[in-house]
Amino acid sequence: MKPFNDTILKAAYGEKTTHTPVWFMRQAGRSQPEYRKIKETHSLFEITHDPELCAYVTKLPVDQYNTDAAILYKDIMSPLGALGVDVEIKSGIGPVIGNPIRHISDVQKLGEIHPEQDVPYILDTIKLLTTEQLNVPLIGFTGAPFTLASYMIEGGPSKNYNKTKAFMYEQPESWHLLMEKLADMCITYTHAQIDAGCKMIQVFDSWVGALNREDYRMFIAPHMQRIFSGIKEKNVPVTTFGVGASHLVEEWNALPVDVVGLDWRLQIDEARQKGITKTLQGNLDPAILLAPWAVIEERLTRILEQGLQSDSYIFNLGHGVFPEVKPETLRRVSEFVHTYSADYKSKH
Repeated sequence: MKPFNDTILKAAYGEKTTHTPVWFMRQAGRSQPEYRKIKETHSLFEITHDPELCAYVTKLPVDQYNTDAAILYKDIMSPLGALGVDVEIKSGIGPVIGNPIRHISDVQKLGEIHPEQDVPYILDTIKLLTTEQLNVPLIGFTGAPFTLASYMIEGGPSKNYNKTKAFMYEQPESWHLLMEKLADMCITYTHAQIDAGCKMIQVFDSWVGALNREDYRMFIAPHMQRIFSGIKEKNVPVTTFGVGASHLVEEWNALPVDVVGLDWRLQIDEARQKGITKTLQGNLDPAILLAPWAVIEERLTRILEQGLQSDSYIFNLGHGVFPEVKPETLRRVSEFVHTYSADYKSKH
């Protein structure tokens, strides 16, 4: 096995690196022919419950694209069944909840996660990857309370989160109890991932951009403070990420995170001008990966010129890889980021 590449861990802490580390959200899965072949005979549930198969899917993009990290192949809904949430991932729809939350009694019924008993297959996958297969850090992850709650209250995906926000405004006591229970789950679940071998954690608050800053501060931030503090007890770097949430980056910067993930709506320079001092991750619009290479290269150069003003930078997309993106394009992006950044760093 190649020597262990810890570049992304150094960048997360703002330490000097020889090149800019790169990985792609949703790098494992939908855009890979090998994955699509597996999906012909295996469901998402079956893949994630088979440690050898799940490890193969997780490692595949590291081998194909030479990324500086792997991210565990699983879904943010994976731990919710342990709490008593009736969740099913429906093809073409996403997570569908059979017992949506409406009242405080529904929140009070929620149980706790015991990872070794409830999700042993996830921990086995992590151990297999980190002890035998990977020479880069494995990123573990969890959904954040608001994003998980949005599915649990809406009953499935939503465009406007009206039911979720109405629940938050009308039943604040129920809301904070739900946030506390989900925060407990996030901490326990990520601790188990770290104990099994994950070297970094990303917290996906994908849909929290639906809230304004005042509501974030009141209804979300105290719970995120507890989650991030809890994860960091394990001495691994922590990333937060949301979509359409550029107005919240100053709030994130005030929390005990190491890395602030940006989508494509806010430039890296603009984030720095807003006073963001943490390591930044991002933020190529994934749609650009469908453009001709000359367009991709021009955008990559622009993003890297901004990111490389600091060692506190990790390259990624502004959201997940589309199924239509060619694996060859991702390999070229990774190679370009590595070469361009190494050349820049050798001269500065």
